Amino acid sequence: MSGPYLTLGVLYLVQGFPYGLQSGLLPVLLRTQGLSLSHIGLTRVLYLPWLLKFLWSPLVDGLWHRQTWLVLSTGGLCLCCALCSVLPLQGAFTTLAWLLLLMHVLSSMQDVALDAVTVAVLNQDQLGLGNSIQVVAYKLGSVLAGGGALTVLSSLGWRGVFLLLSGGYLMAVLCAQWSEALKGGDSRYQGNQKTSCKLRLMDIMDRVFSAPGTVWTMVYVVIYKLGEQGSLSMVPLLLLDQGVSPAELGFWSGILSLGFSIAGSASGGAILRKGRSVPALLRMLFLLRLSCLVLQTLLIISLGEDTSVVKDCLLLTLVLQNFLAGVITTATFTLMMHCTRAAPKKVQASHYSLLSSLEVLGKVVFSAVSGLLVDSLGVSTSFSLFIVLSFLPILHLQRLPPNLH
Repeated sequence: MSGPYLTLGVLYLVQGFPYGLQSGLLPVLLRTQGLSLSHIGLTRVLYLPWLLKFLWSPLVDGLWHRQTWLVLSTGGLCLCCALCSVLPLQGAFTTLAWLLLLMHVLSSMQDVALDAVTVAVLNQDQLGLGNSIQVVAYKLGSVLAGGGALTVLSSLGWRGVFLLLSGGYLMAVLCAQWSEALKGGDSRYQGNQKTSCKLRLMDIMDRVFSAPGTVWTMVYVVIYKLGEQGSLSMVPLLLLDQGVSPAELGFWSGILSLGFSIAGSASGGAILRKGRSVPALLRMLFLLRLSCLVLQTLLIISLGEDTSVVKDCLLLTLVLQNFLAGVITTATFTLMMHCTRAAPKKVQASHYSLLSSLEVLGKVVFSAVSGLLVDSLGVSTSFSLFIVLSFLPILHLQRLPPNLH
């Protein structure tokens, strides 16, 4: 964790806070207040800023230093958490939703600048470890703000949880302000900033799409998590309906599962550092994930028998599924950065922002409609659909472009 790694790790850590709040804390609170799975799934529209971040990535390339963007966006997130701390736990959902939306806007701006700095300061040999740190830190942040917050909510209270998150953001602001590594990331691109400002949006789009393997990678990042996201977002809520307590669910789904997801992300970085082929690793992982999803579907169908053994096995499949998801995410982000390095340097921030926006699109859209699918089609049919969707990335990898092998 020397050089730029520690600073990048801290900034990616706090970047995971809004996701943890949105995916870990909010759904359980809303379900305990009686909202339907469809309504809870539709709250995923708050992720919309992550789908639009490609539109403001040219600003990050051409206006101010990237370090300035990081300080301002992270400082804004600190203020949002401080405002959330004064809201009551009951009856303030609308205000909380607007603050979460603002947090996603600021966090997506921070992400554009931080990804651009990561591409700038890390060389080809450092990408595997760098992406491992990125994914591990982000997921650790989501654990702290999701399952961690849910677990300690009764003891610390709503205000105490958000004051702690605000303190984490303040620490990240100081790291962003003082880091010499981030200044190095800026200096590499200062000579191109004026040119980037002059590029019209259509020119940027042309250069982005002309990079080898871009279209293939765009399709891949949209589809690679579809089936997984459907099951991961629905299984905890179905277990909640079967009598599993929010605290127990927060431990298994929020802390233990995401802890194994972090371990998977770290393992992915270690495997890639040993020279393992990214596509070969992904093929093996997708087959393992498919097997896990089939087992999970069989257990879901057996939930009506009201046996604690089935519930325990389902919780264990969540742990395994999150571990595999961690390894897959690290390998996927490495594949994305390999593709971005083939793009012109003047548009690399925009290129990677497009890929990561589409990656979020695949996760968010399907997570948003998964509750609607379960409510309308039933559990068995919906999870069978999740299995079918998990085949898509396996088939897509058969058409891998030569430059990404």
